[in-house]
Amino acid sequence: MKEIKSIITDAISLVLKSLSYPLKNYSLTSPQKKEHGDISSNIALLLANDLKKKPMDIGKSIADKLNILALDNISSITIAEPGFLNFHISNRFFQSKIQKIINENVAYGKGDIGINKTANVEFVSANPTGPLTVGHGRNAILGDTVSNILEWQGFKVTREYYFNDAGRQMRVLGKSVEARYFELLKKDIKFPEDGYHGDYIIDIAQIIRSIKNDNIRSGDPFFSKKAEEIIFTKIKKTLLNLGIHFDQFTNEKTFYENGEIEQFINELKEKDLIYKKDNATWFKSTSLGKDQDRVYIKSSGEPTYRVPDTAYHRNKINRNYDIIIDVFGADHADTYPDVLIALKALGLNTDHIRILLYQFVTLIKGGNKIKMSTRKANYVTLDDLIKELGQDVVRYFFVMRSMNTHLDFDLDLAADQSDKNPVYYIQYAHARICNIIKQSQNLDYNTNTPFDPYLITDINEISLLKHLVMFPEIIDRAYKNLEPQYIANFLQELAAKFHRFYNNCRVITDDKNLSKARIKLIISVKIVLKNGLSILGITAPEKM
Repeated sequence: MKEIKSIITDAISLVLKSLSYPLKNYSLTSPQKKEHGDISSNIALLLANDLKKKPMDIGKSIADKLNILALDNISSITIAEPGFLNFHISNRFFQSKIQKIINENVAYGKGDIGINKTANVEFVSANPTGPLTVGHGRNAILGDTVSNILEWQGFKVTREYYFNDAGRQMRVLGKSVEARYFELLKKDIKFPEDGYHGDYIIDIAQIIRSIKNDNIRSGDPFFSKKAEEIIFTKIKKTLLNLGIHFDQFTNEKTFYENGEIEQFINELKEKDLIYKKDNATWFKSTSLGKDQDRVYIKSSGEPTYRVPDTAYHRNKINRNYDIIIDVFGADHADTYPDVLIALKALGLNTDHIRILLYQFVTLIKGGNKIKMSTRKANYVTLDDLIKELGQDVVRYFFVMRSMNTHLDFDLDLAADQSDKNPVYYIQYAHARICNIIKQSQNLDYNTNTPFDPYLITDINEISLLKHLVMFPEIIDRAYKNLEPQYIANFLQELAAKFHRFYNNCRVITDDKNLSKARIKLIISVKIVLKNGLSILGITAPEKM
């Protein structure tokens, strides 16, 4: 559709100039009503105020001029209330795309925006204090799928995991494991008031006992070190079960040890942006437009997250990525700007940093919400979810809604193995096509011979083709917005159109020419389904 929109854009510019109409920043979109055509423009509506004319009259003047130009692949141009200019694309344009899709195959829909460019995507970044939960799942799948979208545009992507294995959380973890260890020894020890509960803490304590027997004293750092090692190994295994592999793990501690934190704080001091108050160290963010200053180092001597995070992002900027992306939960909405303004104060460009905020997840079972608390170990682990539903279902359900909306994860629907489940509905379309192609080969239909695409004329066939042609634009939209939901929605509608086509048009018929054309059509559908699913990290089964 890009080439059609380019033709329309050039033609409108030519006509506006000939009519002495001002050029406006108009849109080219799909009409709400299918009968209005394939592409609609609001140019006449935008010109009404300047020209002091009715949009319908302006639209007619433009349409008359455009019709004289006889634009390629445009069968007609009409006007619809209150003044939309509607373009009807000829069927021949869509019919000619079948072979293009087949020729491009796995490359169909790929872009070149990121060729010779690099991107860094930081996601998950959960500290090793416990197993990954459903909440971490949305972060993980969004981050990995956004990485796939970037790779489809040609970017070389570094998937990065940033973590902290020091500080209060890790101390509490160590104390929690220590308490469970001494409980195993039948010693009376008080469990930390804010400690981590859950069977995994007991499991770690048992492993430590098997290593150290009864010969480890209270306060030994081995408790937290071994707990971190065991938990991190489990986290990595969970992520691999979702098909997620990280290229780099970065430890917050690094920036204390290599002096980068001290360096950037000293630079902020030189700019008079650091001061002491109430035994704490403050960042003077009010002088940079914020409503209040921020604590950098508490009176206890413990730094706030802003300190290492600023050093970490400075480090990423210095690695010269063309795009830097952070995937955060919505609770970061009020905090990440503090890191960005500090970076700007240090003279660094942050225009290439994109922050993706996602809303949180609620598990629904039997129509009721499942209450969860990570600290009290009242949660569903990501491993449990994968074991119950499988990788494909888990990945799809986490991206089928916009990251900007709260996600109700319906466990009953996700476990359903009928066409009510959107994942199976899409995958079944792919499997059904594979079966038809196999049947056609058994019936000696040679799909490698030339075919006549102009035999594809049924309304359901054309509807299917029109949707296929939109795939590259959907990929572009997903890239511009870094939003996987566009692809999930596209595949859902493509599967629906295919199933509708299948129910109305027999693929293998007595008419061999028509059969070959329809086989080519469903091959192109198969290619697009598989390409779209691969971006989402979901398999495209050949049988179900």
